[in-house]
Amino acid sequence: MSGRTVLIATGASYQRLPVAGCERWEGAGIYYSCTAVHARSCKDGRAAVVGGGNSAGQAVMFLVENTAGASLLLRGGDLRKSMSDYLAKRIERHPKIEILRHVGVDAVEGNGTLTGVSVRDNRDGGTRVLECPALFVFIGARPRTDWLPPSVAVDAKGFILTGASAARSMSWPLAEREPCVVEITCPGIFAAGDVRSDTSKRVAFAVGDGALAVTCAHHVLGEL
Repeated sequence: MSGRTVLIATGASYQRLPVAGCERWEGAGIYYSCTAVHARSCKDGRAAVVGGGNSAGQAVMFLVENTAGASLLLRGGDLRKSMSDYLAKRIERHPKIEILRHVGVDAVEGNGTLTGVSVRDNRDGGTRVLECPALFVFIGARPRTDWLPPSVAVDAKGFILTGASAARSMSWPLAEREPCVVEITCPGIFAAGDVRSDTSKRVAFAVGDGALAVTCAHHVLGEL
């Protein structure tokens, strides 16, 4: 099979919580995304969010408006290490958000439904139990790009460079035009969704990427 344009939408694999037995709660108390449907599962209690990036920050801000409160669990001590300063300030100032630094989830608890998590202090080994009916996990993702050839430029984490980033990578081969917004370093090939670098990992964003890729493909085909 051959084609004059190709769209790469292979996505990313999201890292699972490295806690024994947590698989039984996935989709029933432990979630790897945060939507209004998920928020309803803990609307009468507190939610817990694991992660220190913008995705975790956005999730905790959303949850705190739809629950009794939320706890943000950080493996390190610097909230701004992977999060924007603007978002970090909003979290620090919110009266319903508790920030727990230098901690990790040690165990999950429940009987039929999730009731809480055991949190371990990474410095002294002390533990405490957080009562929460829902745990939201945002601890990173690995793009499905290991099959790509070296001619496709990726960022330090393996996500595909597109548009202006592809042009700046020094791997873009054409002098007569710049790459389209979602075009990679191989002309006529596009990337959409979670596999693309510097994007919000959201379904709506991926849909927009796909629509934009169609427009770009028509533009490129029109020049052939």
